[in-house]
Amino acid sequence: MARIRKKSVVPVYTVAAIWIFWATCMPMYKLSHFIWLAVWSFLAYKITGFFWRGKWVEVADPEPVFESTGNPELDELIQQGHSAIKEMRALNVRIKDKKISEQIDQLERLSDDIFSHVQKNPGKLSQIRKFMSYYLPTTLKLLNTYADLSEQSVRGQNIKATMEKIESMMNTIVVAFEKQLDSLFGAEALDISTDITVLENMLHREGLTAEDSGQNIRQFMK
Repeated sequence: MARIRKKSVVPVYTVAAIWIFWATCMPMYKLSHFIWLAVWSFLAYKITGFFWRGKWVEVADPEPVFESTGNPELDELIQQGHSAIKEMRALNVRIKDKKISEQIDQLERLSDDIFSHVQKNPGKLSQIRKFMSYYLPTTLKLLNTYADLSEQSVRGQNIKATMEKIESMMNTIVVAFEKQLDSLFGAEALDISTDITVLENMLHREGLTAEDSGQNIRQFMK
C-alpha cells in the first residue's frame, strides 16, 4: 500500500467564495482590480492550504503487468503469486494492528522477491512448490482469520486467544519467508565461492596477491 496526501477542497472553495464576493460587491473594470483579486485569491489559497492540508489516505499499488513466460506451469505460479500478494494488501488494509501490518509488508516484499527470482530462473520452480502449496496459503488463511476476528465488536476469550496465537506466529512466518528466499540463492552462493577459490589459487600461483608481493619485496631487500 502507498500513502498519499489527499488535498483538502477548502482552499478551492475559499478562492471561489472570494471571486463571487468580488464580482458582486467590488468593481471589476480596471486591470488593477483583477490584479488585486488575483493577489487576494493567491493569499487565501496559501493560508487556507496551510491550515487545511488534507488527509493521508492509503491507495493500492498498481497491478503488476503479467507477461507470459511461455511456460504454463511457471505462468500459473506467477499469477497465483500476484493474487496472493494482492490478497495480502487487501488484508493489510483491514488489519489495524501496526506490528502485524508491518509484518505483512515484509511478507509482501519477500513474496514478490521470491516470485520475481523464480520467474527469471524457471529451473528453481521445484524449490518453491511446498511454499506455494502449503506455507503461502496457510499464511493467508491465518491473516484472513485475524482480520475477521479483529473486526468483531466484542472479543471474548476464544477470539483473544486465537488472535494472540496468530500474532505470536507472525515472526516465525516472516523468518520462514526470508529463509525460502535465501535458499533460492544457494546455487549462486556455491558458484561464487568456487570462483573465488579458483581465482585466489590462480593469483597466488602467479604471485599477484598482496602476500606474495610482500614476500617478493623482502627477498629483493635481502
